[in-house]
Amino acid sequence: MQTTNFREQFTDVADACELAQSIVDTVREPVLVLDKGLRVIAASRSFYSNFKVRPEDTQGRLLYTLGDGQWDIPKLRVLLEQIIPEHGVMDGYEVEHEFPDLGPRTMYLNARQVVYKAGAENSILLGIEDVTVRRILEREKDALLRQKEMMLEELQHRVANSLQIIAGIILMKATRVDSEETRAHLQDAHKRVISIAAVQAQLHASGAIGPVDIVPYLSKLCATLATSMISDNRPITIKVVGEGGLATPRDAESIGLIATELVMNAIKHAFPAEQNDGRIVIAYDVDGANWKLSVADNGSGRPDGTFAQTKTGLGTGIVKALAQQLGAKVDTLADPAGTTVSITHATFLTKENRAA
Repeated sequence: MQTTNFREQFTDVADACELAQSIVDTVREPVLVLDKGLRVIAASRSFYSNFKVRPEDTQGRLLYTLGDGQWDIPKLRVLLEQIIPEHGVMDGYEVEHEFPDLGPRTMYLNARQVVYKAGAENSILLGIEDVTVRRILEREKDALLRQKEMMLEELQHRVANSLQIIAGIILMKATRVDSEETRAHLQDAHKRVISIAAVQAQLHASGAIGPVDIVPYLSKLCATLATSMISDNRPITIKVVGEGGLATPRDAESIGLIATELVMNAIKHAFPAEQNDGRIVIAYDVDGANWKLSVADNGSGRPDGTFAQTKTGLGTGIVKALAQQLGAKVDTLADPAGTTVSITHATFLTKENRAA
């Protein structure tokens, strides 16, 4: 089958010009065809419509004189008189200008120099994309995001203050009760409120609107826990290791709470009074969509299947509940050399595994 190209089909100049004008009129964005002297050879219908000008006031006139000089724009002169003669093409050249009848406009200009093989004078195609509305919407979106960030920051400050007040009230109550058992429960509650406050503080410090880098987050969190929960006379160190990965703020909060519970548990139960080299190592590793958090201590080991405390308590329930929320499972390995609790999230875990 024989194909026909433009040169063969449009041998008549008038037909070729009609085709060129039709192409220009078909383009949705305003388009101008300029001669070497920057006079308008042709313009698209969208140019006349968008910029409220008439063909008789446009064709054959110098671009800069259109609309009583409203197109005499310094950046447009740079584009047409310097950039295009030197480079031949320019895309996405941004120009801002206020038109008398249209108001301020932001435009992307796409220009291309056309060189004709038959020897005719070069011309310039100038495409004009009006992005004024898009820029207004972008600015409004940015303003809303800034407002959201300010409100979130205010909310976080209020939550932190409320947690500190609650922790203070609990601690005050603990000092006034006569029952040792009640005092112990209140002290545990105080530590948990402090741990939640620490998690919130570290998420806030991480700018946790987007994904959270878990290893630095856990490192800062554990430094806070070590300062607040390890007394000077207890030789216990906390270390965070791992290749790390990103998590949503919600998942990061749950992972931080799990790590906090396990660290608190180890500090409280794992190390005999005579041990002078207590170590807690928190590891976080990622493999694709799967991740594993483990908290290991070198204290006195406990039977497999339990945490370091002698009986299942509130901390165990909190860790299991948070792990289930994350779609992860909890495993405990204990021997005389210490205890390791692992929280594993794997895409192949079944509902039965996760609920176990």
